[in-house]
Amino acid sequence: MRALIYTGGSIDPSRITEHPKGDDLCIAADSGLANAEALGVTPAIVLGDFDSIGKAKIPEKAEVLRVPAEKDFTDTQLAVDTALKRGADEIILIGGLSGRLDHTLSNLAILEDLHEKRAPAIITDGKNRARYLFSTSTLIPKSGYRYLSLICLSDKAKGVSVEGCKYPLKNATLTRTFQYAVSNELTGNCALVSVRKGGIYIIESTD
Repeated sequence: MRALIYTGGSIDPSRITEHPKGDDLCIAADSGLANAEALGVTPAIVLGDFDSIGKAKIPEKAEVLRVPAEKDFTDTQLAVDTALKRGADEIILIGGLSGRLDHTLSNLAILEDLHEKRAPAIITDGKNRARYLFSTSTLIPKSGYRYLSLICLSDKAKGVSVEGCKYPLKNATLTRTFQYAVSNELTGNCALVSVRKGGIYIIESTD
């Protein structure tokens, strides 16, 4: 089952291409309810301490999970945990990439945690879309995002290759302290990104 989690931060609704369908589980984390509303989505679950929910209205039929303001986890982390416990094996996070830097970094780290839990995940706000890749390959289809960047998370990511882009890489080594695989551009219908050893973020950006 796929889960879409709407979290806080600004989004560009016109550029969000990830929409619920079928039996997808939709969860709004606190102020993420406003983002769900902007996208015309009625979440089945609304959770959080509701300290930043603003003027968004909780749907009458939504399951409400209220948590204390003083807690060990962010509302987004709690939403992810709820989705996994409800049976989700793929997660899309919408929002969470703007505003407070600590929250942005925390949300990006969720991608790595979900990889370890064997649940593929992406996070997007319409301006940027990110996914985590560890010692494997993936295809990135051409879309409305102009740039493709690789950000190394391990001390070293070895055997990094990129095909189908303006600046190809072949068996390169990226390091965490010197990031140079930034602002690439797709030249075909898709790009093939491979990492033999190590973890990276693949980040697509509009501008």
